[in-house]
Amino acid sequence: MRRRGGRVYGRGVVDAKGALAAALCAGAGFDGPGELTIVAAVGEEADSRGARHLVSRRGPDRVIVGEPSGWDGVTIAYKGELQLVATFRGRRTHYSSPTPTTTDVALDWTAAVRSLAAVRHTESLFASLTAKTVAVESRRLGDAETTRVTVDFRLPPGLTTSELFDLLPEEPGRPKISVRIRAEPVGVGRANPTVLALSAGIRSLGARPTLWRKSGTSDMNVVVPVWDVPAAAYGPGDARLDHTARESLSLTELGKAVTVLRNAFQELARGERRTHSRQSPKPRGR
Repeated sequence: MRRRGGRVYGRGVVDAKGALAAALCAGAGFDGPGELTIVAAVGEEADSRGARHLVSRRGPDRVIVGEPSGWDGVTIAYKGELQLVATFRGRRTHYSSPTPTTTDVALDWTAAVRSLAAVRHTESLFASLTAKTVAVESRRLGDAETTRVTVDFRLPPGLTTSELFDLLPEEPGRPKISVRIRAEPVGVGRANPTVLALSAGIRSLGARPTLWRKSGTSDMNVVVPVWDVPAAAYGPGDARLDHTARESLSLTELGKAVTVLRNAFQELARGERRTHSRQSPKPRGR
């Protein structure tokens, strides 16, 4: 990482080291009420194994997932993801033969998969099913041929991974399919306490909050369905810079995100105290 001209450059400074740094700085002075826990969960870019480990434990009362939304934005929804590997097996034939190669069969199946997504395309990217071919690998051992195709789907709200799996074509080739990544679409109410607290923090700095629905995924896809608590995703930085050689974060934006989170932490803590106070039974007089 390097600092130049008021920005920090380096892989992951936006997604999602900036969000983690902002949370750590904002939480450093937290003095309650309640308990604030900041978690650096591993594997968000792959199988979310850190988040999946966490959900097996006692859940929190409120959740903020650290993901780039811009300091003045809050993310309230993510598409789902199904990434799978289709394995095709066949026998080698002469290239002059009319019989398709195993890779030909695999590519025809991939085309059928892409057609499946094309018929579910809308003007809204968030509401569309998309399919991308991630990799095609072919191996040969003697006359035996094996071709593996990795395909990544992004699912809109209303389509589950199980429903999509049932729609996958069996032909050509009847491949053996294994799942690498599976995450359901997720969305939260725009007026839930976590969204409202973050929005209030943004307004305190004179900006109007933008609510985002993103075509990617995050650990929010994993924890929200299980914990079922008010949640949102928030963090500084431009998500369009994720995974690029230009990934960088403005230190000014980082500072604003720290202020927003600090205010949101306190607001959520006060709100939780008020909720518990209303739920506590009144003492009885003699």
